[in-house]
Amino acid sequence: MTAQSIAWPSQFFARLREMRRIEEERAKTNPFLAQALENEKREGHRIAVIARTIALGVIAVVLPFLNPTISVLYSEAIVLAFIAIGWAQLRFAKVGRSWVELALIFADFALLTLVCIMPNPLLDEDFPTAFAYRFDGFIAFFVILAVGTLAYSWRTIWMIGVWGALLWLAGLLGVLYFGTTIPQLSDATAAAFAGHPIMSEVLDPNNAQPPTRIWEMLVFVIVAGILTLKAWRSKQLLLQQAEVAAQRANLSRYFPKSLVDELASSEHDVGAVRSQEIAVLFTDIVGFTEVAEHSPPEKVMELLRRYHAIVEGAIFENGGTLDKYLGDGVMATFGTPNAGPDDAANALKAARQLLGDMDRFKRECAELVDAELQVSVGVHFGPVIIGDIGPPRRLEFAVVGDTVNVASRLEAASRELDCRCVASDALVQKVKTSGSPNLSFLDDFAAKRNVQLRGRRVAVDIWIA
Repeated sequence: MTAQSIAWPSQFFARLREMRRIEEERAKTNPFLAQALENEKREGHRIAVIARTIALGVIAVVLPFLNPTISVLYSEAIVLAFIAIGWAQLRFAKVGRSWVELALIFADFALLTLVCIMPNPLLDEDFPTAFAYRFDGFIAFFVILAVGTLAYSWRTIWMIGVWGALLWLAGLLGVLYFGTTIPQLSDATAAAFAGHPIMSEVLDPNNAQPPTRIWEMLVFVIVAGILTLKAWRSKQLLLQQAEVAAQRANLSRYFPKSLVDELASSEHDVGAVRSQEIAVLFTDIVGFTEVAEHSPPEKVMELLRRYHAIVEGAIFENGGTLDKYLGDGVMATFGTPNAGPDDAANALKAARQLLGDMDRFKRECAELVDAELQVSVGVHFGPVIIGDIGPPRRLEFAVVGDTVNVASRLEAASRELDCRCVASDALVQKVKTSGSPNLSFLDDFAAKRNVQLRGRRVAVDIWIA
């Protein structure tokens, strides 16, 4: 035996351990995967136990008709034991390694092996231990294996195949070395089939037929291997689905649900770099720095969470994209990744909704901080560059350009202009020419001409509310 052939099993099991470690790490970092594994395990195990209980229940009902003697009580007790083991497995089932669950799986095969090779103690007639093989009890091993595919991971299925084969081998060795024999039956069989040695050997009640038993073990391991591969492939599909769910959840943090569905089904590259006209909105809590300095940290964070929830609702309900959080500020875009004719109007509607929700925000936060809270909003419309930026390992969908800078300056100008919202004339004109049948959300805005924004050399026309 070469060193390579000796090392192969250890490499194989090392690979299995590494695959388990990778899956566990992915489950820790992906809550959708952890939940998918838990649901798949629980639901599969529940279905398996119910199916097993129904099948064994049918057997328990039929047995008295097949064997209307007192010896049927032994068979009924065995059936009840298998039902109890099944429900115990469900009780202790969990994602990951459970030694109690593994012990119960082992008990399944150990009990089945004993039933297949040990005579019924309630039978009046004695017969050789090897004669029990004539009842073809090994086929029940495949039933347990098949039910296991509904409940267990591919590693456990392979383990079931190995355990089943080893226990059947142990049963064979036990029969050969410790089983009861009745030599007279062998003599009678030999006499009855004199001149037919093969028939005599096959029909000998004392013959455990080792080649047949070994063939059964081999077929069982092969079937277990095939089912293991099938379970492994199903696990990979589950992992892929969980990754997709995580990606959709990440998208839902920035885009409304309708847009998430569109992006998930889109065939074009959303992150491709391109230029397009969109609306950009900035909002901020006025005086947040001072509030943060004089308030407990936990109350400051709760304030931000409530504020961000209001902003997120206003953005998503009007078809916007939450671009990024900037401390107490938020940047949102309308028209990314796909531009539309109502982007400017939607941005202004979101701004109005955000300002309208401030009364509720103030009431909610009165218990957190002792300050009069106010928000400021700036909105602009114009060309930007959008697409993925950053190195391959840290790509980020970004919106850059002068339109973003102007929107930020408009939000900052609200303090100097003593107003809550500043919209550029470019945005308002876009709204007026968009063909929207209802422009009532413009009623509270007043025009101001030639306003100088900080950091800008050219004055701009704006609308304030």
